Amino acid sequence: MASTIDIRRAGERFHTRAGWLESHHSFSFSRHWDPANTHFGLLLVSNDDVIAPGTGFETHPHRDMEIITWVLDGGLVHQDSEGNNGVIYPGLAQRMSAGAGILHSEKNDSWTLTGAPEHRDPVRLIQMWVVPDAAGIAPGYEQLDINEQLGQGGWTTLASGMAKHDSQRAIGIRQRHAALHVARLRPSETLDTVTAPFAHLYVARGELALEGSGLLHEGDAARIGAAEGQRITAGPEGAEVLLWEMNAAVELG
Repeated sequence: MASTIDIRRAGERFHTRAGWLESHHSFSFSRHWDPANTHFGLLLVSNDDVIAPGTGFETHPHRDMEIITWVLDGGLVHQDSEGNNGVIYPGLAQRMSAGAGILHSEKNDSWTLTGAPEHRDPVRLIQMWVVPDAAGIAPGYEQLDINEQLGQGGWTTLASGMAKHDSQRAIGIRQRHAALHVARLRPSETLDTVTAPFAHLYVARGELALEGSGLLHEGDAARIGAAEGQRITAGPEGAEVLLWEMNAAVELG
C-alpha cells in the first residue's frame, strides 16, 4: 500500500483562548467538534498549550487514557490523587495513566514546590492522549529526564508500549501498538521517520522539509498512512519534532 500524507497546517487547528490559556488543538477537543477530525491512529488529543504564570488547570478527572506531557518552555506543576507531584520541565518525559480514574491539576506555579522566586514566565507544553489497550487499569505515573539522550542526536523513544522498545524507551505507556519519539535536529540535519501503518509528525519548534510534502513550519503536522520511513530535513534554525508510531487505530463509536 502506498503512503498517504495529510498535511495539517498550524493555522487550521481549533483554537481556545481563555485569558490564562492559549491552546491549539490538532483534533476535536472540548467545545470544538468536527466528526471528521476526532483522531488519527490511536492518537485522540494533541494540544499545544501556553499557560500564564500563576494559573493552570484546576483539579479535574480523567479515566482510561494514557496522557503524555512534553514541556517546551518553563515549568509545569503536576499533582494528582495518587500522591504524585513535581515540576515537569523541558527534556523531562512524563506519563500519567488515568486508568480506573484519577484526579490531577497542572499549573504554572513552580515556585510553590521549588521555593524559587515567583516568576512571570509562561509555560508551553504539548499534551497528547492515546487510548490504552485495556480499560480499568490501576492509575499510574512515570517521569524521566532524557536531555542527555536528546543531546546525542537522532530519535529518542520518549514513551512506548511496544515490546521492541523495552530496552530503549524512556517511559512506558499501556498501549502495545503505540510509541512516541522525539528529536532535536540541528540545522540541515536529516532523519528518517518510522515504517508503520500510522505515523503522526508534529513540528514543535522550527521548520523542516518532509520528503514528498515540502516545508512544514512550527505547529504543522503530517498524518502519514502506511508510513515508509519518509526523510525529514531540518531548516536553518533546526527543529524539535514529535513522532507517533502506531500499528493500530481506535474505533470510536
